Amino acid sequence: MPHKSRPTLRKPAAEDGGAIWDLVRACKPLDENSMYCNLIQCDHFRDTCVVAELDGAILGWVSAYVMPSEPDTLFVWQVAVSPDARGMGLGTKMLGHILDRDACEDVTRLQTTITRDNEASWSLFRRFCERRFGQFESQPHFIRDDHFMGLHPTEYMVTIKLPGRMKKAA
Repeated sequence: MPHKSRPTLRKPAAEDGGAIWDLVRACKPLDENSMYCNLIQCDHFRDTCVVAELDGAILGWVSAYVMPSEPDTLFVWQVAVSPDARGMGLGTKMLGHILDRDACEDVTRLQTTITRDNEASWSLFRRFCERRFGQFESQPHFIRDDHFMGLHPTEYMVTIKLPGRMKKAA
């Protein structure tokens, strides 16, 4: 049986913006930002974003940033995994890869927003929380009628407190 290669995890470069844009478009139901948005994420937020690459192809992407008003919080904007790479635990690995970087040394919690019907994201973040022995909370945050003019489902704020990292920060 042939040996299956594993993707390399690395910081994105501005040149990755177009490939990331293509990946996100292939990962329904993710919001499709502009290619320019993905380029800016790769350039300005590269220390808190990650790509998973195999044989020159980008198979995974996480965009995230340390919140300016709460430097102990990493906000995960988007997680995309190519349909060809699903089932490899790539989402969990990419999240851990970001948290293990110097840019996240003061991070003690992770946040993201998820719509109620996005089962894949709920599963990913619950699994990540369990593996990091975190505390998982969720509550409505961006409300359909209050924030989205009734055009988008409510986004729930998921907060994962990372207890091992809290001791490190103390």
